[in-house]
Amino acid sequence: MGCGAGSIAIPLAQAGHPVIAADFSPAMLGTLDAGIEYYGLEDRITPLELAWDDDWDLVGPVAKAVDVAFASRSVTTNDLKGALAKLDRTARRRCAVTMVANSSPRYDLHVMNAIGASVTRSNGFVYAFNILIQMGALPQVTYFESPRRDTFDSLEAAVADLSRMLEHGNEDKIDRLRDYIAQHMIENPHAGEPGSKGVPQGPYMLDHIRKVRWAFIAWEPVSAPRP
Repeated sequence: MGCGAGSIAIPLAQAGHPVIAADFSPAMLGTLDAGIEYYGLEDRITPLELAWDDDWDLVGPVAKAVDVAFASRSVTTNDLKGALAKLDRTARRRCAVTMVANSSPRYDLHVMNAIGASVTRSNGFVYAFNILIQMGALPQVTYFESPRRDTFDSLEAAVADLSRMLEHGNEDKIDRLRDYIAQHMIENPHAGEPGSKGVPQGPYMLDHIRKVRWAFIAWEPVSAPRP
């Protein structure tokens, strides 16, 4: 079962295992439906419109419905303990979540540090680990980084795109941001080729690769099967 990133369930389905792919977004589920139809996986993947705040006893999968329950980069809720408990009660053998382990993926820490901007770092993965310990689980944590290469059509396009990072008291850093981009923008040798999301890459990029650090937390379910 995947929550929030249904596409990552497809490799499991190709291996012959039925999958429940859950997401709260009808648009995301529509994209999943198109992929299911394209690859002929109607009998292997069951899309389900489901949010963390929903009552899973009413609209979610039944207890111990799947062998593995995971949520990749989607545990965004005011009730983290409740969300982890829902994953735990749904899985028979294994649970896992992937959570950001430094700052939001929206930020380029390299740029923010260079222009003297402050960044709020996320400690959600620490809270998740502690909650699981309190639940009686023995969570295992693995850290990894995902590289991201942003490309742009022009200097002003880069400034407009990256200025989204200048919030929470950093709005006065816009001139520093423009100066930094002007000094570190280089030609993109892969301009026009499909990027990570399939969109053609722009002719310019920064001279460093943006990296996002993640924590992969896995545990064996502690909730007992219901009679």
